[in-house]
Amino acid sequence: MPDTIFVLNGPNLNLLGTRQPEIYGHDTLDDIAGMLEDRARELDLTIDMRQSNHEGHLVDWLHEAQAVGAKAVLLNAGAFTHTSVAVHDAIKGIKTPVIEVHLSNPHTRETFRHHSYVGMAAKGTVAGFGAYSYMLALEAAARF
Repeated sequence: MPDTIFVLNGPNLNLLGTRQPEIYGHDTLDDIAGMLEDRARELDLTIDMRQSNHEGHLVDWLHEAQAVGAKAVLLNAGAFTHTSVAVHDAIKGIKTPVIEVHLSNPHTRETFRHHSYVGMAAKGTVAGFGAYSYMLALEAAARF
């Protein structure tokens, strides 16, 4: 049975494709899921893609990733990246490696986006490559 990679997406990512496409691009979350699933098959992996606008869901899913033995988590926590000690603590509390993912480069945006609680706990970060950020993170996760 192939290893599973959890791909967790936070608030407002359900609006991808229509929300500020000049920043986030025109790909929808379903488009990104399709690209990931295609590549995951080639890598003998499966993708478990989820999105929630609620912080507690992300915490629960991080715990679940460890409980079910996921190989890794790709996490785009959206705005919770910059605010959530709870998500930070959940990442620190599990052994499953977490890769922080961002479509845009937070360091080229508003100052409040320069601080990442997720990045402080994650194994690594991929940011600034649009939807391809997820693909780069998947390639890294496949090597764990």
